[in-house]
Amino acid sequence: MKRISTEAYQALRAALPVITWNKRPFETYLRTALREHPALLVGLNFSDTKRNVSDQLIDTLITHEDKYQEVTLQLMLELASMTKFPNIEQIKDEADRKLRLQEAFDAVAGLKSVTEQYSGRLAEKERQEAARKAEADQAAAIRKFSDEIAKLKDRFLALQQEADKHKRGYALESLLADLFLLYDLEPRLAYSLDLEQIDGSFSFDTDDYIIEARWREALADRGDGDIFKAKVLSKGKNAMGLFVSIKGYTVNFIKRFEESTPFITMDGSDLYMVLDGRIRLDDLLRAKKRHANDTGSCHLPATTYLTA
Repeated sequence: MKRISTEAYQALRAALPVITWNKRPFETYLRTALREHPALLVGLNFSDTKRNVSDQLIDTLITHEDKYQEVTLQLMLELASMTKFPNIEQIKDEADRKLRLQEAFDAVAGLKSVTEQYSGRLAEKERQEAARKAEADQAAAIRKFSDEIAKLKDRFLALQQEADKHKRGYALESLLADLFLLYDLEPRLAYSLDLEQIDGSFSFDTDDYIIEARWREALADRGDGDIFKAKVLSKGKNAMGLFVSIKGYTVNFIKRFEESTPFITMDGSDLYMVLDGRIRLDDLLRAKKRHANDTGSCHLPATTYLTA
């Protein structure tokens, strides 16, 4: 660590007592400037002269430079940037006011001339600290995301033991909503419209998706797809559909919607691979949507995408 020069400390020693005229504003300034370092304020006798208080403070900063170098530089640079001295400007005698203002401007200018070299060092240190904080925050966010995904995976595995198909179906809708929320896809839970039931919806990229979610023993068949297709086509022009059938789809279903499909599909294997962390949900949805646009087909298994 490069030391602060003696000249810079002396310039601070000269400037600090003259930026205010009265003791109270001087004390207020220091208490505010050093509010994050209260240990530096302990023992300062603000009833003493401003110069003696300044000397005592600066002696402490010099003695413990390893600990206080950053706060010292911040104090120096803050003083060096001062252009107004409100307390001095309140002096009624014009001659005295001009003299004290000139002393303040000269002292601050002297401090500025010897501390400009430190501004880059402090800025670089702040940049490094900001980068470290951003990295730590990102790591924490990743850990939290992984923990939430792991909890959803446990819920999914536990649902496989649920014998009541109705409970299992409702639980699947809730699980999907929580998964979409984790990916910031603005999910909406199941809702009813005239003559139809929607198992949920979410937004992704520029499209709004409605969801068909089922966990039945039978594979989803062509007729199930036809019903869902009609639901999707009855919505807005940017509407898409996501058909989730945990058990999968019949060959007739896949063949029926291998051209001009208005929806994409997901099965239990796809969902498990997302919950197991093998692929991100948004990456998988984007790949399925691209596949549908390129081929017209509703079906792109995650395994096929990952091994392509």
